[in-house]
Amino acid sequence: MSEKKIAVIGDKDVVLAFKAVGVDVYPSSDREKSKETLIKLARNYLVILITEDIASQIGDIIDRYKTKPYPLVLPIPSAKGASGFGEENIRRNIEKAVGSDILFGAEEK
Repeated sequence: MSEKKIAVIGDKDVVLAFKAVGVDVYPSSDREKSKETLIKLARNYLVILITEDIASQIGDIIDRYKTKPYPLVLPIPSAKGASGFGEENIRRNIEKAVGSDILFGAEEK
């Protein structure tokens, strides 16, 4: 596999900022296009950044890559700002790994 380092999927405003520093960018705001793009990019990239608004729409596809070493799929804030999707995923993963919420201090439900 010819692996590149980093790709970004997201709304045009966000991905253009990454393009300026040499990251491969894939503008998308459509759920189906984003899903297809992520599946295609997963074969060739080590890290895929994806805006939270899109990540929340295709969480089922992102979940496929959580148990694999590569690619690392990381939600980032969109041009609208952070929605909390990325933070919630981190919290759930840590809670699953250690058995409690040690970072964010949320109360047990």
